[in-house]
Amino acid sequence: MASTPQLGRLERVELRTAWESEAQDFTPWLAQDENISVLGETLDMELEVEAQEESVGPFRADILCRDANSADHDSWVLIENQLERTDHTHLGQLLTYASGLHTVTIIWIARRFTDEHRAALDWLNEITDERFRFFGLEVELWKIGGSPAAPKFNIVAKPNEWTRSASEGARRAASGEKSPLRLKYKAYWTSFSDYLEAKGSPLAMRKPLAESWASFSIGRGHSHLEAVVSKQKNRLRVCVTLKGQDAKPHFHLLREKATSIEDAIGSAVDWWELPERQASVISIDQQVADLLNEDDWPRQHAWFADMLERFDGVFRPLVHDLDASDWVPEDTGDDE
Repeated sequence: MASTPQLGRLERVELRTAWESEAQDFTPWLAQDENISVLGETLDMELEVEAQEESVGPFRADILCRDANSADHDSWVLIENQLERTDHTHLGQLLTYASGLHTVTIIWIARRFTDEHRAALDWLNEITDERFRFFGLEVELWKIGGSPAAPKFNIVAKPNEWTRSASEGARRAASGEKSPLRLKYKAYWTSFSDYLEAKGSPLAMRKPLAESWASFSIGRGHSHLEAVVSKQKNRLRVCVTLKGQDAKPHFHLLREKATSIEDAIGSAVDWWELPERQASVISIDQQVADLLNEDDWPRQHAWFADMLERFDGVFRPLVHDLDASDWVPEDTGDDE
């Protein structure tokens, strides 16, 4: 006779035992890469944190992200957190965020959703167009025996067109399984890393991830090179991303040298100031026929390697010497 399996019992854990404060504990925890990815897989998104406590009108969003799958610079994901049940104050903040941004996905996370707030999100998803999406999620903590507590996100409100992809994402998040697309990304960047090594490239690629992007150091904090693949648009992108409080001065100082920079790179580039973000991007794109066609990867890798090396050679010394105090904003005010 087969022995009876020893099974544990799930035990629910009070949220405040792990996170005493929303602002000081839960929000910084959620903003970490390994934790925001769990939320992203639940929602079938690839969330990249841009900032915490970012100003949006008179309010401050807990976490500001972008969805790497969208590959649109003006598409935002705002996350608002509560460790208690939902209230009218937070609903008002969400409406303020939506009114102040052109394209936005809003994620409201709480310990418990009241029926009226769940209905309010459903109503907002019905009356707004595809530029706005509202999600409501309840967060729980569970453990088995003496194991560490594990978070679980339950979707209670979602856009009308958002279907079974989310349930698949939730299943994968719970099991630790990666989606087929993310596994493809991991294979893509692993192959690219091997390509760079075989080529003898000076580029120092960080560990390949199951993401739509790969990051490279450019020799200065808050600045880095990125290679990005957009499955939606079958597009490759190489960019310099400038972040932090000096992003705008640094961007404008570089843009003053746009002609010489583009001459050195050998091509025109796109200059994205991104006024509403604490970041700016300088990029160049390449269209491809089928991004994830493995037979075409060598050609794609060759373009990435060539353009990344050009960007690194041109921008590394420039970025290293940037001094935000050198930038004098134009005075647009009227003279007295």
